[in-house]
Amino acid sequence: MKKIFVLDTNVILHDAGCVFHFEENDIIIPITVIEELDAFKRGHDQIHFNAREFIRFLDQFRGDKIVDGGEKLGAGRGKILILTNYGDDPEVLQAFVEQKPDHRILSAALHLKKVKPKEKVIVVSKDVNLRLKAKSLGLEAQDYYTDKIADVDKLYRGIRLIEGVPYEVIDRLYKEHELPFGESEIEDAVPNEFFILRSGNKSGLAYYNHAGQMIEHVDKSMAYGIKPRNAEQTFSIHALMNPNLPLISLSGKAGTGKTLLALAAALERRKVYKQIYLARPIVALSNRDLGYLPGDVEAKVDPYMQPLYDNLGVIKNQFDETDPNYQRIQEMLDNKKLVISPLAYIRGRSLNNIYFIVDEAQNLTPHEVKTIITRAGEGTKVIFTGDPHQIDTPYLDSRSNGLSYLIDRMKGQPLYGHVTLQKGERSELAELASDLL
Repeated sequence: MKKIFVLDTNVILHDAGCVFHFEENDIIIPITVIEELDAFKRGHDQIHFNAREFIRFLDQFRGDKIVDGGEKLGAGRGKILILTNYGDDPEVLQAFVEQKPDHRILSAALHLKKVKPKEKVIVVSKDVNLRLKAKSLGLEAQDYYTDKIADVDKLYRGIRLIEGVPYEVIDRLYKEHELPFGESEIEDAVPNEFFILRSGNKSGLAYYNHAGQMIEHVDKSMAYGIKPRNAEQTFSIHALMNPNLPLISLSGKAGTGKTLLALAAALERRKVYKQIYLARPIVALSNRDLGYLPGDVEAKVDPYMQPLYDNLGVIKNQFDETDPNYQRIQEMLDNKKLVISPLAYIRGRSLNNIYFIVDEAQNLTPHEVKTIITRAGEGTKVIFTGDPHQIDTPYLDSRSNGLSYLIDRMKGQPLYGHVTLQKGERSELAELASDLL
């Protein structure tokens, strides 16, 4: 049975190219969606960019065919149609007292279901409430699945524990610092994967160098005064300071040290890069950008950036105030060698020879993550940190956020390294709360 997909506004704001991911089925855009997109035309965030891009895409169709019969989207694809000739459905009016765009989208879907009984009508929305409302009216509804990963619990961790490794192998790894992969007792290694090799009470930390087909010993290295407290943090510092890995992701719950380690490694490697950028997305309230907040730009963003300054303070406090390492951090801030900024303010900037840390990456869409990476120029290293289970935006979840998507798609690439941190090191109380509450 041919399907008709009715798109909610948030699907388009999530992915401006969404209409090309429904194969041979038809796409219906209720006129209400066009009205809503108009409210998102102005702004600097990705959703505003997507709204403008989609409106320009619709504008390329000439004449009235797109509202009368639909326009073909290409070979092997269905048609796209802007639906205008429908009113408020009596079932919707009876079920929901308030008149709002969501309900007019449901009216459009019910109208199509009645006039095209031989075709399956499906509402596609990132909004779980709208999907529930659609189902209550007898409509089929689903999320936008194109960039969702299969199972977040099976996501690549970047670390593997290998039990029962012969003692001689671990002893040799310590003495020679590297082993040919075929002599390591490890099978099916992924490029840049980390290993904890264990033989009884003896263990060793190792890294798979895919280029040389070698298993290398991983030493505990400090990064600008920060000493790793566990194997996961040791692996993280190794990856963050590896010049052969221009793309890194660190995932894990609060307190595992993701941002702190990334910033410490950046400061340790400061001489290699022109600048260090530390950015995070600002989750706007009620679709309002920073312009609605009082004060100048600095006053608007400071509350959002404070956690990044807190991590910088932890690093500074590893040294005495008279220590050059302490004073250097403030000098780097004053000279714009170290820049802490909202991610939206980075748009349009050239990312050449930059150590670029993107914090709270779980609040980015897959398209936003792709946009950041594809703008990385020569000599730039990009690090994404975040917790896929701590989503602050309403239309993303653990399976559809940009960080999970990145880890799932980049696994096994020679230029990419990943570490999942599980052990909290902030405090015993923070670890207890993270596990139990």
